Amino acid sequence: MNERAPKNRKDYQPIKVYCFPDEKQTIEQQARSTGLSKSSYLLRVGMGYPIRSVVDHHQVEELVRINGDLGRLGGLLKLWLSNEKSVGGIDARTIRETLKKIDRAQDEMVALMQRVLRPQADPMTRSRTSADRSAGKDDGP
Repeated sequence: MNERAPKNRKDYQPIKVYCFPDEKQTIEQQARSTGLSKSSYLLRVGMGYPIRSVVDHHQVEELVRINGDLGRLGGLLKLWLSNEKSVGGIDARTIRETLKKIDRAQDEMVALMQRVLRPQADPMTRSRTSADRSAGKDDGP
């Protein structure tokens, strides 16, 4: 009656993994690249969860910065055109094409950012666990 219910994973028995030093180093390096502890990294790999690199987020942040720069560039170009009487021999067609290129580049960056981040927002698929089986949940055969 005094037995307490386990509250987290640390209350359970760990799994030992035997590996060579170079394998251990590789696992540690890959765990660092994802921002996870070694234990969390190995658990996610073992459970079949997708592993995402922290680098993805840094690259998306860089794309956001570039996207903002392109927006400011387009705004400055429009401001310059509205204030200048002479545009130095540049025809309107060239200017419109430049603005369209900026818009297309921004659209492509937004699409790229969504492809990188969207999978992380989707629920992770996982195999049935013993808790699912004991609760009577059935995913099929």
